[in-house]
Amino acid sequence: MPVKVSVVVPVYNPGPYIEDCIASVLRQSLPRDEYEAIFVDDGSTDGTPARLDALAAEHPHVHVIHQEPSGWSGKPRNVGIAAAKGEFVMFVDNDDFLGDEALERMYDYGVANEADLVIGKMAGKGRPVPVELFRRNRPRATIENAPLMDSLTPHKMLRRSFLDRTGLRFPEGRRRLEDHVFVAEAYLRASNISVLGDYVCYYHLKRDDASNAGFQRFDPVGYFGNLREALDVVERYTEPGPRRDRMFRRWLRNEMGERLRGQRFLKLPDDYRRELFDEIHKVIAERMGPSAFALLEPAHRVVTELAGAGRYEDVLAVAEWEASFTPSATLESVNWDGDALEIGFSAEYSANGAPRTYPADSADVPLDGPPETAADAIAWLERGVTARFGKAKADLMMRERETSAQFFQPIRITRETVPVEGEPGRVRLVVKATATVAPATAAGGASLPAGRWDAVVRLTIGGWTRECRLSPVTAGQPTAMPVPGVLGGRRVLPYWTLKDTLALDVDLAGKRLGFGALDPADFTVAGDRLRAVLPFHVAGDVKASVQLTGPGRAAEVLEVPALLTPAEDGRAALDAPLPVSSLHKGAWRLAVCLVADATEPRFFAAPLVVHSSDKGLKVIRRASNKHPLAAPGAVVSEPGPSIVRQLGRRLPAPVRRALSRALGRDTGTARQEGE
Repeated sequence: MPVKVSVVVPVYNPGPYIEDCIASVLRQSLPRDEYEAIFVDDGSTDGTPARLDALAAEHPHVHVIHQEPSGWSGKPRNVGIAAAKGEFVMFVDNDDFLGDEALERMYDYGVANEADLVIGKMAGKGRPVPVELFRRNRPRATIENAPLMDSLTPHKMLRRSFLDRTGLRFPEGRRRLEDHVFVAEAYLRASNISVLGDYVCYYHLKRDDASNAGFQRFDPVGYFGNLREALDVVERYTEPGPRRDRMFRRWLRNEMGERLRGQRFLKLPDDYRRELFDEIHKVIAERMGPSAFALLEPAHRVVTELAGAGRYEDVLAVAEWEASFTPSATLESVNWDGDALEIGFSAEYSANGAPRTYPADSADVPLDGPPETAADAIAWLERGVTARFGKAKADLMMRERETSAQFFQPIRITRETVPVEGEPGRVRLVVKATATVAPATAAGGASLPAGRWDAVVRLTIGGWTRECRLSPVTAGQPTAMPVPGVLGGRRVLPYWTLKDTLALDVDLAGKRLGFGALDPADFTVAGDRLRAVLPFHVAGDVKASVQLTGPGRAAEVLEVPALLTPAEDGRAALDAPLPVSSLHKGAWRLAVCLVADATEPRFFAAPLVVHSSDKGLKVIRRASNKHPLAAPGAVVSEPGPSIVRQLGRRLPAPVRRALSRALGRDTGTARQEGE
């Protein structure tokens, strides 16, 4: 069988952090005779070489190459390319991991679209990843029609014949931005680029010890010397004009302007900050022209124009002004509507804890070169915000807490200009939004997988795009949550976290979050029928089941089909037949499974016992637990972590996940409120 994909993994002293990578490679849905994994050990001095050799001995499709240390990832990747037999080559870092279906989906998508390069959706845990690029699938993406330049990491799949035909390889040696040089050239020389945005293919992780290469403070002289090499590639393969400007815009915005803004700039030591500024100034003055500046959002443009003019103090003053900006989003309503959760909220920017205000009447005046003073720069930015408010937008993303996989949800927005009492001529700029979260389709058209999903608002006003969580109108007094839903084959519980932010628990919640406690008053038995009205929302008929466990140590277990249907009061009516003839004498305990066709059916104990005797069935009601199951209007919050969980969180993430899998339960990574 021809090899479809070669996975190339450069390796250097990853310790336990390689385990998630290895596990994800072995879990791939692509048949094992259709892909290979090539681990290139770049002179590791820990136990990794022996670990990889043992892995290769056990799995014929895993290969290991050992070499002397080269100092960076470029040479190991090139060695992997030379050894690859696959039709495509996929690059993975040793402390990241793949989605289970990543290789199969990316390969099929690349073949279907005759792509030389396939970019799979990424999720970043503690690391930034592109967001807009993966808003949708893009079968034929170009520099002009897609934000490709948002993604310059090497974690992509490339056709091997394309690499060989072009001779494209990574720069070698200890250096920065070798991936930018490689990917920029690939973008410019590929016949087609395809972006798969509806499935998370790649999980990009920050190590608990923060030792990823990209998190080490860099030498500005060396870093921007390497960046010039990426600019050289663009100039080699493009003519002056819009395409070159769009590519240069990425580095001008991200590697230069963004490093000079707000707290990111202010928190640096002064001597390092000045050195960084000087190197950025040199690159801008040497290589950037007015047409590239014109493509930037206003705040980036002001800062980079000032930097190009060498005005350090003015850049510092603008950073101090901007540092107080924070987005805020307030939940105003949350209700079930058919098969979806309707989430209404408002969002705006704040400064120093108060809503930010802007000039009421303003014009979007073109900027012709750097403003004369920092005060002029700030005034120009403020005047333009109101003028551009018609372009303001808000998005709601559902983000899974453990992996940071995230998906945009359908949304409707309006924009409101609100006069400020006591401040004539000043207004607040507020975006009102209603988002629709349908559990059956919320994950890029698929059902939300089991997990805890945080509601994250992405707010763009006046060129600032930042994220925040959804909070209550009044701090400490969260809005009542609707009842849990049983939708799309999932149990979905909306709840407030301990930090008063909105989240959804999908298929995980047990007694700790209110599941598993049913009110005995809701259950009745008439003849051979069990009926109940349960505090759940269902949009239509849902197949459930009831389990009866008989008396004695060798308890017999019977399971009968049941049905959940919508009730008039917004709850769900349960109906199930009782197998009277099969119930021998004694007390039978009941449990209810809300989703009978789930991969792993889960039963919750019902607060009653059916006693079978010669006289028929008799119901014995048991006391309900302290907290009934998320009754309508209840506010359910997560409890704090146990001591065991707190200790567990101190372990490296791969160790926690391995321990969790071994024990078959969560070891404390499910609730991470700091995100």
